[in-house]
Amino acid sequence: MEMKPYFVGIAGGSASGKSRFLRQLATLLQHDISVVSLDDFYKPLAEQCTDANGHVNFDLPESIDQKTLFNCVLQLKQGLDVSIKEYHFNNPQVSGETFKVVKARPVILLEGLFIFHFQEIFDLLDLKVFIQADDSIRFARRIARDTRERGISPEMVSYQWHHHVQPAYQQYLSPFTNKVDLIVNNNQSFDKALRILHQHLQSEINGQ
Repeated sequence: MEMKPYFVGIAGGSASGKSRFLRQLATLLQHDISVVSLDDFYKPLAEQCTDANGHVNFDLPESIDQKTLFNCVLQLKQGLDVSIKEYHFNNPQVSGETFKVVKARPVILLEGLFIFHFQEIFDLLDLKVFIQADDSIRFARRIARDTRERGISPEMVSYQWHHHVQPAYQQYLSPFTNKVDLIVNNNQSFDKALRILHQHLQSEINGQ
């Protein structure tokens, strides 16, 4: 019998904990789940939009190569593995192109800021999960992450937060909080929600 993948969408504000949540979920489900991250579909820096001060704004749907993303999702829906070029956030410490293979598996998890905003993606999702945390907590996490992992100065992180991140959250993410199936509060811990989601997905896998 042909496998019909179960598509799960996970969205949430920047530094809400999406990546950590999905890593733990992937560990629990192991070979039954594959992850597609919107982070790997950012357009090249030269194609990104800039704000009034000339700074690149990555917090716009236009920053994503939507055509490549949709093609990837459609192939996975058809049971085909896909190769994706990884995006390294223009980190000068990373040189050359790297690729990863996303295998067609019983559960396909799509995560990123605009997963729900893209109607073609929203319509095919079997389960929609929104991860949220207080603004002050997300801001602190973002500064720690971007300065440590992406080589961005604290001043630029703050600028992006106030001019790009928060306006994008209000316009492209917040409206979906009343359209999802599960809201995960991650101010401190998401352990209970993780267990619930794991149990649900395991039952879907066993029923295929």
